[in-house]
Amino acid sequence: MKDVLVTCPPMLGQFDLFVDFAAEKGLRLHRANVTQIMTEEELSELLPNYDGWIIGDDPATRAVFEAGQTGRLSAAVKWGIGVDNVDFAACKDLGIPIINTPMMFGTEVADVATGFVIGLARELFVIDRGVRAGNWPKPAGISLGGRRVGVVGLGDIGRQTATRMQALGMNVVAYDPGVEGDAGIPGLERAAWPEQVETLDFLVFTCSLNQHNFHMLNADVLAQCKEGIRIVNVARGPLIDEAALIEALQSGHVHSAALDVFEVEPLPADSPLRAMERCIFGSHNGSNTVDAVIRASHEAITKLASFLS
Repeated sequence: MKDVLVTCPPMLGQFDLFVDFAAEKGLRLHRANVTQIMTEEELSELLPNYDGWIIGDDPATRAVFEAGQTGRLSAAVKWGIGVDNVDFAACKDLGIPIINTPMMFGTEVADVATGFVIGLARELFVIDRGVRAGNWPKPAGISLGGRRVGVVGLGDIGRQTATRMQALGMNVVAYDPGVEGDAGIPGLERAAWPEQVETLDFLVFTCSLNQHNFHMLNADVLAQCKEGIRIVNVARGPLIDEAALIEALQSGHVHSAALDVFEVEPLPADSPLRAMERCIFGSHNGSNTVDAVIRASHEAITKLASFLS
């Protein structure tokens, strides 16, 4: 029986569902004590005691893998889609087989993006907070039909989001240098970032994070955006320069934002974003449904068992 450390919060949230499934494949799962991510120091101390690692959004760095190899660590799987926190080059150099679990959460994250768009359009968060406070607010929102929305990233999540936006009657402009044409979505407009941002009513980020798109939404791009734009991020926090976004929210140039992800997670208690009343905040939880977690966890366990067999 191979021992496996699990540091992925959604999987930990349903941990007991996977113990027997893993055991049938020769794996003994172990819970990590983690809310969002572990530190390099914590991982470097723990990993030598395990044969495998199911990774969340932790710093899976060269130093961490090297520390693991001083003990028993010999394989890993990145739970989920995003891999910006994992040093795959280091794994290759060290001979550690590793893979992620792609195409798992397109519908789930796109559902959250859609909910955020509707919530920002109709200011549902303002109404909710007002009623809870004993008031009866009636803010005038905006209709979605005929509005223009930019979708940044045309992977599984982006395509699912684009089709949902079209179903709402919106006109979709998609940005993704790695995908040509309409990606199988009739009526989809294409543009190179940041072209046409001045025409957009909404901007939704669904892409992966890499060395080329860090802070792709910065002060310069925000200045080009239409006044009153609404921004949604269900991808990775560092795609957006939070300091620039805060300034644009304070000035009113950006009407509001819905963020499931942040540059630092969990969101620090002293983050100025917390004072931005016209925002909806998530907890990097867009993929977390019972169904999706079971699907991705079974995939991660199966792949890791194959590496360790």
